[in-house]
Amino acid sequence: MPDTALNWMKRRDLALLTDFYELTMLYGFWKNGRHKQKACFEYFFRELPPHTGFALFAGLEQVLDYIRNFSFREEDLTYLKESGFPGEFLAYLRDFHLELDLWAVSEGTVVFPCEPLVRVEGSLASAQLLETFLLNALNYPTLVATKTARICYAAEGDPVMEFGLRRAQGPDGGMAGTRAAFIGGCTGTSNTLAGRLFGIPVRGTHAHSWVMSFESELEAFRAYVEAFPEHPVLLVDTYDPLMSGIPNAVQVFQELREKGRTVRGAIRLDSGDLAKLSKEAWRLFRQAGFSDPMIIGSNELEEDLIADLKRQKAKVNSWGVGTHLITSKDYPALGGVYKIVAVEGKNGWEPKIKTSGNISKITDPGCKQVVRYHLPSGAPLADLLYLEGEKVQKKRIKAYDRENIIKEVSFSAGDGAPLLQKVVEKGKILKTPEPLGEIRKRAAANLSALAEEYRRLRYPQTYNVLLSPGTARVKQKLLEKAGFYGPL
Repeated sequence: MPDTALNWMKRRDLALLTDFYELTMLYGFWKNGRHKQKACFEYFFRELPPHTGFALFAGLEQVLDYIRNFSFREEDLTYLKESGFPGEFLAYLRDFHLELDLWAVSEGTVVFPCEPLVRVEGSLASAQLLETFLLNALNYPTLVATKTARICYAAEGDPVMEFGLRRAQGPDGGMAGTRAAFIGGCTGTSNTLAGRLFGIPVRGTHAHSWVMSFESELEAFRAYVEAFPEHPVLLVDTYDPLMSGIPNAVQVFQELREKGRTVRGAIRLDSGDLAKLSKEAWRLFRQAGFSDPMIIGSNELEEDLIADLKRQKAKVNSWGVGTHLITSKDYPALGGVYKIVAVEGKNGWEPKIKTSGNISKITDPGCKQVVRYHLPSGAPLADLLYLEGEKVQKKRIKAYDRENIIKEVSFSAGDGAPLLQKVVEKGKILKTPEPLGEIRKRAAANLSALAEEYRRLRYPQTYNVLLSPGTARVKQKLLEKAGFYGPL
């Protein structure tokens, strides 16, 4: 199967995978004759997880598959009839498809709060109904890809394997999470189905139960390397890693070498003081003539613990990360939102704004494009939110603070690069599924280009997401109309 085949999502029975109010609004638009009126919605998130300076966008392919395969089945219509919707409306839904245009940032792109990552233009019926699934499909993978990137950053180039399937939020979460983790930098996964569908390298050793099923640990190790003589990895902490596990592993690898096999020597530590145990394992393997043993660390690892083990000069050189990665345990939900920013009027698009007593929840009006400016080194410098069709500035850039829109910000930069690319037109997918390996390469390149101050694990610098002059003028005008004056 090709590595882009999201087969577990290629289904035509997901039309009802939505919040019920999306359907009641759809009925209301239809009942009032407004279902064909065009509207523009944008997807963005307002804040990053604590101590995180960036996010890594992921999950778009699921949205495209949903649009491609969307339809209401007869079983769906029967259920909606039982839920109280009238027959005329159900007849309308029978031939309903998501006829919309969609622009999106490419998966694997580094992104920041309050900038649109997806822009949707279409009928109120289609654009509104997409909301719940789009949020479901993008928030979680983006969160996991971001968490993975931080974990890989802490590992300082060591391979990181994703071991999270058994702790994931159900089978779909396990699949989407594994895919996102590979985008974020993991080198392999324990998830065999994801390996088959996405082409991700699969990795694994054995459980404690393997060792406990034998009369002795040494017998268990010998049986395992006999069954898997090519690159075996032994789990050494079933009993006492210092007194038996590590010495027994060293002995078994020595026996393999004496039989003429070329072996590196590889173990996994899944409990205890990983710094102390890894140093002792390294010493014993080196003493036995193994110049570069693989020592895999696992057990409730996350980026701060990995960074601390690095500071302690632990000899772990490969990491297996499960629960904290697949669930983003310290920040388990990305607050992505989907807001209407314009509706079609008699004279074209009419920008819309949502006001709030909470300044961070005031939206940026109008259909927009995100333009990224770079330093000469190629590092991202700032992102500006331009109105669609507004002239993009070059050389001397003038912009405005999103929350204090009378505050002007100026900087010098070259040509800006638009981030949103059109990927759906009138419900038809314009792009072929991108190989997952290419998305992963893009993510690596984006992360490598991002300045260190945005990537550090504690107190990262805040990246500038600013308003273009045109967007700032429209926002100021709509705020004044709503009764907001001066600085927010």
